[in-house]
Amino acid sequence: MNTLKWLLASTAFCASPVMAEMLDLEKDELTLGFIKLTDMAPLAVAYELGYFEDEGLFVTLEAQANWKVLLDGVIDGQLDGAHMLAGQPLAATIGYGTEAHIITPFSMDLNGNGITVSNDIWEQMRPHVPLMEDGRPQHPISAASLAPVVEDYQDQGIPFNMGMVFPVSTHNYELRYWLAAGGLEPGYYSPDDVSGQIGADVFLSVTPPPQMPSTMEAGTIFGYCVGEPWNQQAVFKGIGVPVITDYEIWRNNPEKVFGISAEFAEENPNTTIALTKALIRAAIWLDENDNANREEAVEILARSEYVGADAEVIANSMTGTFEYESGDVRDVPDFNVFFRYNATYPFASDAIWYLTQMRRWGQIAEPQTDEWYIETAQSVYRSDIYLDAARMLVDDGIANEADFPWDSDGFKEPTPAADVIDGIGYDGRTPNAYLESLPIGLKGEQMVVGSEIQN
Repeated sequence: MNTLKWLLASTAFCASPVMAEMLDLEKDELTLGFIKLTDMAPLAVAYELGYFEDEGLFVTLEAQANWKVLLDGVIDGQLDGAHMLAGQPLAATIGYGTEAHIITPFSMDLNGNGITVSNDIWEQMRPHVPLMEDGRPQHPISAASLAPVVEDYQDQGIPFNMGMVFPVSTHNYELRYWLAAGGLEPGYYSPDDVSGQIGADVFLSVTPPPQMPSTMEAGTIFGYCVGEPWNQQAVFKGIGVPVITDYEIWRNNPEKVFGISAEFAEENPNTTIALTKALIRAAIWLDENDNANREEAVEILARSEYVGADAEVIANSMTGTFEYESGDVRDVPDFNVFFRYNATYPFASDAIWYLTQMRRWGQIAEPQTDEWYIETAQSVYRSDIYLDAARMLVDDGIANEADFPWDSDGFKEPTPAADVIDGIGYDGRTPNAYLESLPIGLKGEQMVVGSEIQN
C-alpha cells in the first residue's frame, strides 16, 4: 500500500490568505483512502499543491485494494475519509450491506466512465452499429447492437458475462441503464439473492477497476463498465473497444463523492469544513482556464502512488478527448468535469437518482414514498457543509461568488430527455413517477419474490 505523508511544517504557509482565516481544527492528522482511478484527482491535487496544508491539515493518502476495503476503513475509523462511489454512503446509511451513517459534503466529479467490450464482441456487434459517412461508428452506440450477440450466446448456452466495480457503483447502474435502454435485462437483486442476476440476459459481476482489462483479456468477462484509465488501457493494449461513455448515457451525470462518517463530521466540524475547502480548491484548479492544468494533473496521476498508469493513457481522456476503436479519437471536452456545472455541490437530486436505481433493480426491496427518497438523500448529501466551506473561500478571495449555487434547494433542473440515451428525462422531485417511466425495472408495489417479479 503506497503511503504519502506531509513532512513540511505548516508555518511555511502562514502568510497565505487561507491561513489568515485558519479554523480551530479538532483533528489535523488525517488518513484518506482512494482507488486508483483518475477521478481521485482532487485528493492528489489538494495534496500536491499544498491545499490540505494551507488548511492546517497533515494528510496521508492511501490507495485501497477495492471499494469494500475502502468503505470498511471509513466505517471502522482506520480511514478518516475517502474517495467513494456515490452509492456507498447511501447504501450504508439505509443498511444495504454494512450499515453506517456515511455522509458527503463534496461531490468529486461528473462523467468519467465508459463501457468497453472485447475485440471479439466488438466484431460481432459492428454489423449492427450504424455508420457515419466516413465509415466510422455513429455514437452513441445503443446496447440494441449488443442484443443479437447476447441472443447468439444464449442459443449456445454460454452465459454473457460483464464486469462492474461494485454492486452500488455508478458503473453497475450505468451498465444496467445502457443494457435496459437497448432491451436487455441486466438482472435483479432480492433479499435472498444478492447476485443481481435474477432474470438476467447479461450476467454482471464485480471486478476491481485496475483488474478489468486483464480479466477481460483472460475471457472471464466479455466487457465491463469502469472509470478511467481502464477503458483507454484496453485500447492501448489492443484487447478491447470502448463503445460508449457515460457522458453519452446521461450527459453530465454525477460520479464519485468524498465520504466521511456522520460521527466524524459531528465530532470534527471544523476539520470537515477545512477538508471540503481544500477539495473545492483542487477542483477549481483542475477545471480552470478551460482545463489548462490537465497536463500537469496527468503527470501527477501517472505516479505510482496515485493511479500508476502511463501518462499517455491517462491523458487520452483527461485532456478532452476519448479513443474508441484504435485511432478513432474524438473530442469529448466534458469527459472529466471536476468543478464547472456545479460539479462539486452535493445535490440531493443526484442522490435520489442513485436511490431510484437501487429500487429499480431490487436492492431496495420494497416500495418507498417520494418523501423517503428526499429525506434519505438530504441526510447523506450535506450541502450545508459544502456551502459553509465555499463561503469561507469566497470571503478569503480564493473563489468567486458566482461559482456556487447559494440559493439552490438541492435539486437540479430536470434532466431533459435529449440528454439521456433512452430519451427518458429525470426529475429528482418525483422519484416514483420517474421509476414508472422506465420500461424495464421495478416500479410501484412490485417486488422480487424467488425468481419472479410480483405486484
